Amino acid sequence: MGKTLLFHAKSVVTMDRNQPRASHVAVRDGRVLAVGGPNCADPWGGAEAHVDLSDTVLMPGFVEGHAHMMAGAMWDYAYCGYHDRIDPQGQMHKGMTQIDQVIARLSEFEATLAPEQPLIGWGFDPIFLTSERLSRHHLDQVSITRPIVIIFSNFHLLCGNSAALALAGYDVATNVEGVIKGSDGQPTGELQEMAAMFPVMRRTGIDFRDLTQTDAALRSYGEVCKRVGVTTVTDLFATLGDEDVARLAAATARSDFPVRLVPALGAMGGTPAEIAAQARAMRDRSTEKLRLGAVKLMTDGSIQGWTARVRAPGYVGGQPNGLWNTAPDQIFQLCEEMQRQGLQMHIHVNGDEAAEVTLDALEAAARKHPWPGARHVLQHCQMMDAALFRRAAELGVACNIFANHLWYFGDQHAALTIGPDRAQSMDAVRDCLDAGVITAIHSDAPVTPMGPLFTAWCAVNRRTMSGQTLGRAQCISVEEALYAITLGAAQTLKMDAEIGSIQTGKRADFVLLGADPTAVDPDALKDITVLGTVLGGEVHRL
Repeated sequence: MGKTLLFHAKSVVTMDRNQPRASHVAVRDGRVLAVGGPNCADPWGGAEAHVDLSDTVLMPGFVEGHAHMMAGAMWDYAYCGYHDRIDPQGQMHKGMTQIDQVIARLSEFEATLAPEQPLIGWGFDPIFLTSERLSRHHLDQVSITRPIVIIFSNFHLLCGNSAALALAGYDVATNVEGVIKGSDGQPTGELQEMAAMFPVMRRTGIDFRDLTQTDAALRSYGEVCKRVGVTTVTDLFATLGDEDVARLAAATARSDFPVRLVPALGAMGGTPAEIAAQARAMRDRSTEKLRLGAVKLMTDGSIQGWTARVRAPGYVGGQPNGLWNTAPDQIFQLCEEMQRQGLQMHIHVNGDEAAEVTLDALEAAARKHPWPGARHVLQHCQMMDAALFRRAAELGVACNIFANHLWYFGDQHAALTIGPDRAQSMDAVRDCLDAGVITAIHSDAPVTPMGPLFTAWCAVNRRTMSGQTLGRAQCISVEEALYAITLGAAQTLKMDAEIGSIQTGKRADFVLLGADPTAVDPDALKDITVLGTVLGGEVHRL
């Protein structure tokens, strides 16, 4: 039995309704022993060591229920985005608001590469640059011989130069869904969704597995999490083989790795039975800091890329309805098999048609193979309305909502994708909570920066970049937002018995904050400083 540590903070916000406030937390063997005042450890023989955190407000460690491990390693590529971003080392990268700025940035980056290296950029989003669409002709200005690929911020589209398109054999004769062509019949360079993108990605060496499985990528991801107070994080579409699992287990077992990792196996590249067998085999290799066994399904695409599947009346610009990454009949097959084999699913649904089809599939699977505790999770849920949330509640399905979109893309959604009326009710956290659904909110890092307090601020204030409030009726309280980034997110991972609140018996995972989120103005939530984290009783100061 280890020694008893007594953590003393300025205040402890426990997220436990039975004892919402405290000043001290006793910890033994990585778990909470007692919560209360300075004498809370006395019934257990007293404290053997004190940990002075009196300059901080202690909360349960934040839980990021939808992110991707490449959030750290993406910085090996050239950042081409519209928004200012901070890398894992804390360096600011200024956003670019004009295509010529993007070309200049890429030209600078190109000069640093070896002759045989492709140039890879990321974070670009054409929805902010309305003058003209990025095309191969722009990228050919940087080089006509070196393959260049720019991954859009949503990771559902990319643009390649002529050399990159030639590697995949894309030309005037190509007839592949998602290969966009101009009026001359030639590919513009824009590729939409996975079937069109993968041939170019594969030939230019873009492998998201490589961005998640190296020691450097893991360290970088841990640093990203620690900086924003996250102590449990997902990698929500992982490619995992035996060696990958062994590497993750070894890396997460290190005492200096500051986060619990929950990868979900991407449901692609095999039959439903094969995918299920792989997930079940991995589940048995879970450890204290590595949780395996969940599966991630990808249904539709991205709203701002016009590849999400939406119900009538469709997109306001008249764009065709989006693309299925997994066809509806395959969604039904996958849901039935995972349900039959007792595997929790996290299912990407951006458009409301995708959400409706997925709920139909989950209902059909539940009728054939009842499993009351399945707690499958719809991810993003951006266009779900009150009726769809009520269906989710009836089926026991949880929802993890992409609240960051309200600030990053809210103005664009109102003007260019789904129109001002539907934009008022997108990312409807209020409707989700009112329906009685287990609710979380997320960043989808690196699509938007990881930062649970910012995500909470988005759900509370629903502010767009132009300063308007997008759907006041869907605003939630600060307390509800804090639930959604702690206990609610833990519930979506089936880890709420271990994390998400500071209670006796739970893991001693905390975030150290510079101010009490429940005491500041709701508009200041995003500005609260993260001072560090505690994982299993080990302090990780920034």
